[in-house]
Amino acid sequence: MFTLRVNKPQPDYVTYKERYKVDLPLQMAECEANYARLMKLASNKTQNEFRFMVARGGQQWLHLLRVLERSPYTTTLELSRTSIGISSEWLAMPKLTLRMYHDAKLAEVLAWQGHKRLRPRYEYPNQAMYQSDEKYQLNRFLGEWLNLCLEHGFAPDTRFPF
Repeated sequence: MFTLRVNKPQPDYVTYKERYKVDLPLQMAECEANYARLMKLASNKTQNEFRFMVARGGQQWLHLLRVLERSPYTTTLELSRTSIGISSEWLAMPKLTLRMYHDAKLAEVLAWQGHKRLRPRYEYPNQAMYQSDEKYQLNRFLGEWLNLCLEHGFAPDTRFPF
C-alpha cells in the first residue's frame, strides 16, 4: 500500500555547492600587482610598442605589448605572443586586451580573443561555458604571464634579462 520514506542522512562526501561570491579584495590585489608588473615592463611612457623575448624550454617567444589607446587616466594595451622557430597551433597564446587605470593603479583584462565584457561572476553552467570566476582567472593568468616575462625576458637585440 503506502511505504514510509525515511530521510537518510547524506554521506560526508555529498556537499551543497554555494553560489560563487566575488572576493573583491583578492581581485583588487591581483589587479594592483598586475599594474606594478606592467609598469616594470612598459617603463617608457612615450613608446607605443614594447617587444621582449622569453626563452623557456628550448623555445623562444616574442612578446608584444602594444598601446591601443592613451588617455590621462587610462591606457589600453594588447598583449600577444608569437613563437620564434617551431610553431604549434595548439599551444597558441591568446591576445589579451588590458586596461591600466593610472589614478587607481590597477590593471585588468578587458577581453581575450574576441571574448569581451567579462563579468565578475557567471552562473554555471552557462551558454559560453565560462567558469563562475572567469574574470579572476584571467587576471591571475595575466599575472603569471607577466611574472614569466619579468623573470625570463630580455630585449630582442640583447641576451640579457631585465
